[in-house]
Amino acid sequence: MKNQSINFIKEGIQKRRIRWILVTSILTVLACILACAMLLLGNTFYPVQDVIQALSGEQIQGVSFAVSTLRLPRMLAGLFAGFAFGAGGYIFQTLLRNPLANPNVIGITAGSSAAAVFCIVILHTSYAVVSIAAVVAGLVTVLIIYLLAKGSSFSIGRIILVGIGIQAMLNAFISYILLIGDEQDIPSAMRWLSGSLNGSQMEELPSLMITVLLFSPVLVLLGKRLNMLELGEQAATSLGVHTDKTRIALILASVCMIAIATATTGPIAFVAFLSGPIATRLAGAGFSNIIPAGLVGVNLVLASDLIGQFAFEVRFPVGIITGLLGAPYLIYLLIRMNRKGDL
Repeated sequence: MKNQSINFIKEGIQKRRIRWILVTSILTVLACILACAMLLLGNTFYPVQDVIQALSGEQIQGVSFAVSTLRLPRMLAGLFAGFAFGAGGYIFQTLLRNPLANPNVIGITAGSSAAAVFCIVILHTSYAVVSIAAVVAGLVTVLIIYLLAKGSSFSIGRIILVGIGIQAMLNAFISYILLIGDEQDIPSAMRWLSGSLNGSQMEELPSLMITVLLFSPVLVLLGKRLNMLELGEQAATSLGVHTDKTRIALILASVCMIAIATATTGPIAFVAFLSGPIATRLAGAGFSNIIPAGLVGVNLVLASDLIGQFAFEVRFPVGIITGLLGAPYLIYLLIRMNRKGDL
């Protein structure tokens, strides 16, 4: 009987592992297809051979400029920002054990956005300064939310409510900056606030790429400890997890990725909100879904950008499309949580 139970558990783990690998592989292949589509499609369709030659450094009239200067930076920005938003959103939702506890809702993205808009509209600083300001503002926002929500005991609901209040205040600050800013700066700021891959340049991407490549392995290595934290403070501690250190490491890595992504592409709506639940539904529970969530974020951003470019007569920024996808899910989630009494 004991051996049968052990075999049953092993079979279950093996099935979940196979499912996780299969889903991750499919998401990776889909992301590669969408990335290739972004290089091939535009005002002019270029054959695969011409695109490969242009990427290898050969000068082909018309193709080299369109692919290397316009399409490649746009694709890379969507790829790395999508992964940052997806993985970062999953971390916050898992840490706080609430699907509403994502960077968009609890004000972290708004903190980075407020700093970036202030630098763009008021200070007219370089991209490097905008990136630094976005990261610092994101970390400060997390600290303020924690301090204001800290009471006699840790409360997830209190953190979410304080975060929503901070977000409203920061959005008001952003609106004020736009009101007092110069007219010539408003269109670029508004385009950036909607979340857009338009105008992405290669010189702006190294900080985003390095940040994602640096912190993603950290998140993956801490994935098992993150799953243990879901069991509760006492259970995680009994399993040998240093809960405070693990939370700090996860939050710092996630905020840095999200803040740099926000400074690069703007706050692409609902990607951090949707990626975690979709990844968990596809890959199932039992294993860390940080990588699947990041890949879902990549696919959401790349697919939404292609839809925004080619599905309508007027081209829309990627954030508009992700907003159209995410808003109905948010309403559905709020209704479901209200019926369960979680709100």
